[in-house]
Amino acid sequence: MRVLVADDERVLADTVAVGLRKLSMAVDVVYDGDSALERLTVNRYDVAVLDRDMPGRTGDEVCRHLVGTGDGTKVLLLTAAAGIRDRVEGLGLGADDYLTKPFAFAELAARVQALSRRSGAALPPVLEQNGIVLDSTRYTALRDGRMLDLSSKEFAVLHVLMRAEGRVVSTEELLEQAWDEHADPFTNTVRMTVMTLRRKLGDPPVLRTVRRAGYRIGS
Repeated sequence: MRVLVADDERVLADTVAVGLRKLSMAVDVVYDGDSALERLTVNRYDVAVLDRDMPGRTGDEVCRHLVGTGDGTKVLLLTAAAGIRDRVEGLGLGADDYLTKPFAFAELAARVQALSRRSGAALPPVLEQNGIVLDSTRYTALRDGRMLDLSSKEFAVLHVLMRAEGRVVSTEELLEQAWDEHADPFTNTVRMTVMTLRRKLGDPPVLRTVRRAGYRIGS
């Protein structure tokens, strides 16, 4: 899952990003509406978390832009205004969800997860393939009943591969969906992550390398 967090409260934005990354999400952070629009033009996000009251272009304007493009990115608006009228107004902009400050991080994370499941083809929170059971709500993964001790990045890669349902996923796709914008496409970070994930999945081998194409889960 790839998420954009846009909020001019830098400490809050950075704290949210750190927490979401611990939940295996790829997160980009900006601190104003203009930068948010720039990132949304360049990258494809599952969810955009937008503060309504950012300097420059507001979160409302960014939300209107996203709704107008129809690219499928889900929008969670953040605001300090807690009145019913404010919530109705925010949802009326086309936002998919609305959360007032201050909020509990656990609630924000749950809302981002729920929105992500709606951003593409509907997928169950628990995926099962080739003896692997991945629960994207509890952030757990098992292989033949054995709990897998995965890093957040290994979990994210496994999630992308299992969502593909046997289709070959290219290195570029993995970088786009499991890493943020700071990932260097010319490093071997994907190959090394796949290598450790393959080792942790154990035998019989189920994570396949398709030469010059990418990776897939399959027997």
